[in-house]
Amino acid sequence: MDAETPGWDAIDGRLAEFYPGVEPQHYGTIIKFALGGPDPLDGISFYQRVEPVPHWHIVGYGLSELYAKESSEADRSGWGFELTFRVARRPDETDPPLWAAGLLQNLARYVFSSGNWFEAGHHMNANGPIRQDHPTAMTALAFVEDLELGAIDTPHGRLQFLQVVGLTSDEYAAARHWDTAGVLGLLAARQPLLVTDLDRPSLTDDPAARAAIEAGRARDGSSTGMLMVAGFAWSTEADRVRLRFSDVTAPSVADAVRDRLPHGRSLTLTANGATAVLHPAETYAARSDGAALELDLPPGLVGALPGALRPGTHVLTDGLIVEVTPEAARAS
Repeated sequence: MDAETPGWDAIDGRLAEFYPGVEPQHYGTIIKFALGGPDPLDGISFYQRVEPVPHWHIVGYGLSELYAKESSEADRSGWGFELTFRVARRPDETDPPLWAAGLLQNLARYVFSSGNWFEAGHHMNANGPIRQDHPTAMTALAFVEDLELGAIDTPHGRLQFLQVVGLTSDEYAAARHWDTAGVLGLLAARQPLLVTDLDRPSLTDDPAARAAIEAGRARDGSSTGMLMVAGFAWSTEADRVRLRFSDVTAPSVADAVRDRLPHGRSLTLTANGATAVLHPAETYAARSDGAALELDLPPGLVGALPGALRPGTHVLTDGLIVEVTPEAARAS
């Protein structure tokens, strides 16, 4: 470790408030990412917890500025967050779950390679079990401010401890169609400190939780304002706008339209540089600067659009055409 580590020391100082005198099991990288190593996090610490349920409290070091101040953002340290993870632990378990360290490294690698960062309320599909060598229904992740560590000021700017939470596919769908914070609130009532237990059943197996999710979705609509849609494109033809979708992703767009626009919320669709923003409005209008499209959709079109997101070409108005192409045909 470098001699001057003010950012690292600030993280250690915060952890010492919760773990006074405790030496965590710490794993550091051999070759730092800045020097060509494969792992963006310079270190990951594992703390054994007994209360409120036995678990590992895992904290990463590397998404904030641990050493010198390098970014121009004076009020933010690096990416502005460090990842944490709470994983269920057997009472007699002493070997830390290194698979969880690998997951945090993969998330950090995504941030550095894509330039996209995580915030509280975000969610993502893991496209498979979050632990490959263990049968689990956890196939997605959500992010929330660590319920204990919160956020701190460091010599290099503000830093939030952002906790990763494992979700089942049903819970992930609920977060997309309703609200991540709402789903995590229901989960926190059953999973203290939002500990990820790979063996737990889905929240939606509980009729009371399922009813609360459906009620929240009907009341609030979806908080997911941007949808990355593979195969999406748009074009203008004289006074007409043509929206093109793949039949694979069109159903998710239909759900997003239903869950956003009737509640007065806009929806952004994006893929491969194509961006369209759908706004609820009183009258139809289309605007484009060549790079992005904005559509104002009155209630009649908002109601008709989900039904048009099925294979075929559908003329919704003289100015709007929706085309849904089978994936195999589109790719050929």
